[in-house]
Amino acid sequence: MNEFEKNPQSTRNDAIDSGVGFVVSFGFFATMFIIATVIKLIAS
Repeated sequence: MNEFEKNPQSTRNDAIDSGVGFVVSFGFFATMFIIATVIKLIAS
């Protein structure tokens, strides 16, 4: 076992971090989609 496995910087579950990253990126792209849809509706 190497030194990094003995003393990890973070002991949090990686699944939680992955879920947060997914939700944040999904929210960003959903917001971009909503803004583009609103602009399209206003322009037409």
